[in-house]
Amino acid sequence: MNRSSFDRAGLALMLSTILVWAGSWIAMKLIVPYIGPFDFVALRYVTGAVVLFVLALATRRPLAMPPWGLTLLIGLTQTAGFQGFVQTALVSGGVGKVSLMAYTMPFWVVLFAWWLLRERPTVRHAAGIGLAAIGLVCFVEPWNGLGDIKPVLLGLGSGLCWGVGTVLSKRMFERHRPDVMVFTAWQMLLGGLVMAPVAWMVPQIPAQWGWQLSLGMVYIVFIATAAGWLLWLQVVRRVPASIAGLSSLGVPVVAMLLAWALLSERPSGAELAGMALILAGIWVVSRAAPPGKE
Repeated sequence: MNRSSFDRAGLALMLSTILVWAGSWIAMKLIVPYIGPFDFVALRYVTGAVVLFVLALATRRPLAMPPWGLTLLIGLTQTAGFQGFVQTALVSGGVGKVSLMAYTMPFWVVLFAWWLLRERPTVRHAAGIGLAAIGLVCFVEPWNGLGDIKPVLLGLGSGLCWGVGTVLSKRMFERHRPDVMVFTAWQMLLGGLVMAPVAWMVPQIPAQWGWQLSLGMVYIVFIATAAGWLLWLQVVRRVPASIAGLSSLGVPVVAMLLAWALLSERPSGAELAGMALILAGIWVVSRAAPPGKE
């Protein structure tokens, strides 16, 4: 295979991954009337973990859990916290707004890596965060009041949880080098199991199983979670990291366009300006040199 076809195949896989993950945001919004957010998180990740364990068995990988304390912390943040905030935000917020707030994860990674890993951010990281902060102000539109602030804050909370989980995952891989598929399955399982008692204790709508919820869960568990994860592995193997990282730009943009086309979620001019600034900030951060150790 020549380099040109190699790159084209890798980029095609990356575009497929972006489309699959963007579609999951539409699916998550569509099932909001049929299942409570905490029931959804527990069901999604316990089922998704089972799928990954089956795949791990089929590929003869060892199923031993990585260090359980760190695995649990990652499950609490990157799985339970992230998805719990996202699904709660989608109850009242639009797909474009919530997905973009969730994808502020790169900024939280920079800040928490500074705190936990002693990786000092560069001037370029600071510039990206500054652009995003201005974009967030445009997105919230405080001059029009703060009536729609709840989904924005919940979306930011999801990005924060994802960022903490990413930094903890980096520590896991640096210290213990677990098998990626098995580690992902374990942290998803622990995150889903932790969310189960929350789903039982917190009042929410009862699940209404019909074709809408069943079809949505099939897409989210098997396509977005299992197939999307496997696609992403192929992207990481075949595409340079600097290009693969730009998927953090593609998913919220495609999700917003799909929501505009399918759900009639038309963003305002200020929201579009804010989105452009936040995406520019993500691009600047993703292209910055790795932070240096203090």
